[in-house]
Amino acid sequence: QVQLVESGGGSVPSGGSMRLSCAASVYTYNRLCMGWFRQIPGKERDGVAAVYTGSGKTYYADSMKGRFTISQDNAKNTVYLQMNSLKPEDTAMYYCAARARSYCLGTIQSYDYDHWGQGTQVTVSS
Repeated sequence: QVQLVESGGGSVPSGGSMRLSCAASVYTYNRLCMGWFRQIPGKERDGVAAVYTGSGKTYYADSMKGRFTISQDNAKNTVYLQMNSLKPEDTAMYYCAARARSYCLGTIQSYDYDHWGQGTQVTVSS
């Protein structure tokens, strides 16, 4: 069973930065595709970025490239999402997810992921 725990959310003014963390409790951590998603109430859960922990290869949704960076610390079984130049429209619940396959897909779709964290709220004020 994969357990994912997100942390690092909160409130930040527009233009600020924030780093989210996702700690994974799973012995197969180094063979997982880990992704970050975000969701605004009433809308679909959108993919932000993903990383295959075995190789470190990263993937980004086209609209998220440039301001968001996904990274990993294998010693801590943790994946991070660094968010810079935040805008009010980045306000959302951010979720960490794991795909129980030994590869990531080029697209980051919620239905391809099997395990989810509880989410962490990010609020960007104007």
